[in-house]
Parts: sequence; structure tokens; C-alpha cells
Amino acid sequence: MKLIRTLAATGFILALGTHGALAAKCGNTSSGFESWKAGFAKTAKAAGVKTPGLKALAQAQYSTATIRADRNQKSFKYSLSKFMQVRGSNTIIAQGRKRKAGNPGFYAALEKRYGVPAGVLLAIHGMETAFGGFMGDTKVVSAITTLTYDCRRSKFFEPHAIGALKLVDRGSITGNTRGAKHGELGHTQFLPGNALKYGVDASGDGRVDLYNKADALASTAHFLRKKGWKPGKGYQEGQPNFRVIKEWNAATVYQQAIAIMGAKIDG
Repeated sequence: MKLIRTLAATGFILALGTHGALAAKCGNTSSGFESWKAGFAKTAKAAGVKTPGLKALAQAQYSTATIRADRNQKSFKYSLSKFMQVRGSNTIIAQGRKRKAGNPGFYAALEKRYGVPAGVLLAIHGMETAFGGFMGDTKVVSAITTLTYDCRRSKFFEPHAIGALKLVDRGSITGNTRGAKHGELGHTQFLPGNALKYGVDASGDGRVDLYNKADALASTAHFLRKKGWKPGKGYQEGQPNFRVIKEWNAATVYQQAIAIMGAKIDG
């Protein structure tokens, strides 16, 4: 069976060479997804994706759940108070304080290295996955390739689709790894291209695994630092680091919530 699967994937890749005119054209229904994958495989291969990643692409399925979620995003339209209520900010703050107190050395080491306070990292961790309680139920590769195929934001998601396939090549994820509806993965819900670029092996096991808490939080701190975080500076609205939170999530209420919860966790 393994040989059959391997040969099938190889056949898929070789077939691309016989259709040089095949282009990866976007679409708004599932009907063109398979032909799009064939075209996108050429793009992925040119970007350096290897056989494991190409096999994952070949096996990806159109994610109706992802499209449904993408068309029905409501929480970012809430007022700040409503958003924080819906996201459970009081619970996140209480749990964040407990987690910081329970492992102060870990968070102090992250702040020393990257300059990002524990409160910000814990607020993001709590907001994104309830501190790892739920990291998603949608196949990452299928979700991110579906969004790349979808015509609404193809250009935005394409580097993340390439990133996901390269993460498969590196053994960080597989084609069956599950994450959020938009393809975010791990404890803090990294988009795959960001995971590839900013991922850190904090656990020392030789690979970046965003489903490992140490790797995920160190990678989050690394991301924020690389995006311009200034150690020792404030992160409330109007302060130097507030704009950096925008690099993590573009929604204003999200940024405000992280700043407020982070300060209460650190306080």
C-alpha cells in the first residue's frame, strides 16, 4: 500500500511536467480545486517544496468548513467590552497569572532573550487556544490551500500554503495535522508561513514543533521581537509596542484586548 501511494504521488508530480500550460487559477467553489492543486504544485516545486510537501498537497481536500468560517467572522465586529466578554478575558487573566506564577523562570528567560513580557505571551496563548486546550480540528494543509485557491485573498495565503508544505518537508507537521479553520497551528495559532520563518526550537529536541508549548511561546516572542518589539517599552495604546501587536492580529479589538489582559496578568 505504501508503494502504491508513493507511485501515485510520483505520478501526480510527473504529470505536471506534461501540462506546461496548466495555471493555478483561483475559484469560489470546490469544482476547480483539484485542477488548481495541479497548477499550484508547479509553483510549490519552484519555491523549493520537496516530495513530502507535494504529496501532502496532492492529498489535500477542499475545506468547506474553512470557507464557511471565513465568510462568517463576527467576533471582530464586536465592541471591545463585548469582545472581551465573549473571549472570556477574566478567565484568561486569572489563568495567565497562575501560569506565570507556576513557571516564573520560563517566562523570565523568554523576556530576557526577546524582551516580550509574560503577560503578552500568556494573553495571546489564552486568547488563541485557551492555553492549548483546543488547537483546532481542521487539517492545516487542506485549510490553507483552500484559502489560497479561494479568490478572495489568494495572494495573502499563498506564502502560508508554501510554508505549510515546507513544514511537511521538515517533519514539523504532516498532511493530517489539525489546526484552526484558517490553517493556523499550534498553541498560539501561527500561520504556517510565519511558523516556518519565526519558529524556534526552545525544547531542544532538534525540530520546531508549535504543538509543544515551549517552542510555541518562544516562537511567539521571537515573532514579536522581529516585528519591532522594543524591550522595556510599553505596549498599551499609544505606547511603542502596541503597534507590534497588530502584526500578530490586524483586528483593533484583538490588539486592545491583548494589551489590557497582558497588563493585568503582569500586574
